Amino acid sequence: MEEIKKITIQSGVGKFGDNEDKIDNIELKMGQVVSIVGPTGSGKTNLINDIALFANRNTPSNRRVLINDALPPSEYIEDPSKNPVSYITQHTNFLSDLPVYKFLSIHAKIRNGHSNNDAVVEETLDFANKLTGEPINKDGSMTALSGGQTRSLLISDAVVIGNSPIILLDEIENAGIHRTRALELLRNYKKIFIFVTHDPRITLLSDFRVIMKNGAIQNLITTNENEKKAVLTIKNIDDLMLELRMLIRDGQYINPQFIRSKIVHCLSTIDGSGSGSDKNQDFSDVPDFHNIHNVQNVQNVQNAQNAQNIQNIHKELN
Repeated sequence: MEEIKKITIQSGVGKFGDNEDKIDNIELKMGQVVSIVGPTGSGKTNLINDIALFANRNTPSNRRVLINDALPPSEYIEDPSKNPVSYITQHTNFLSDLPVYKFLSIHAKIRNGHSNNDAVVEETLDFANKLTGEPINKDGSMTALSGGQTRSLLISDAVVIGNSPIILLDEIENAGIHRTRALELLRNYKKIFIFVTHDPRITLLSDFRVIMKNGAIQNLITTNENEKKAVLTIKNIDDLMLELRMLIRDGQYINPQFIRSKIVHCLSTIDGSGSGSDKNQDFSDVPDFHNIHNVQNVQNVQNAQNAQNIQNIHKELN
């Protein structure tokens, strides 16, 4: 198989055939991480499908996908074992009821052509367990895996065993996967990673993003230095939400002071350097959660004030 150095997406049209892509050619080079963003229904999945199908003016978008500046070899489409693309969708599920380890061993044997694949299977499991919050039992059934475990295993299988040079990932943020860790691990492998995402953290950790609207490509934005610095603040906010999720799952009570201190820490990272070193910022506008017991109490105070105002008006009228 020819070494893939880049893929090129040549422009087409949007949903209704009358709004054209605004970028003529998009080049994705080996080792890059790319995000496809836009509202629901904007054509993100259609674009990623064009890549998966090696579109050649034969899809509704009329786009064309080139490999190394040429049409892809027919074997990429006709022979699944030679297809360089792995596509992990939102709704991928396992049909096999085999134990996890056996399934991976069979796949490794098919892909690598020999039976001594223990090392690559262990690497695949280790990779998957770094992505998911719940460790995968290698002796457990494939169909017993949770959604997050399934997606984690599919990603690691595509990267390690399948060794696919082009990985398409559709909204992995909905599968309980640790996103920052996933991107850090994926960058260790020289591949083209393309994310369909609504997640700002994934987007700003990408090299650039493709903006979609009404089925058409609107813009191509390279992640700048300021955006890269903002990732630290987003990471802290995201980590807080993950930590709260874990505490709630473990049956713990949430301390308002804990949340307040975390929010202050998140705000302290917005200092232009992303370092979180500015200790002289004024956080007086941060809500004091101790003084606000709950939303219902606030509503009760407002209702009492409204009732008092009504009584005063009646007195004046009488």
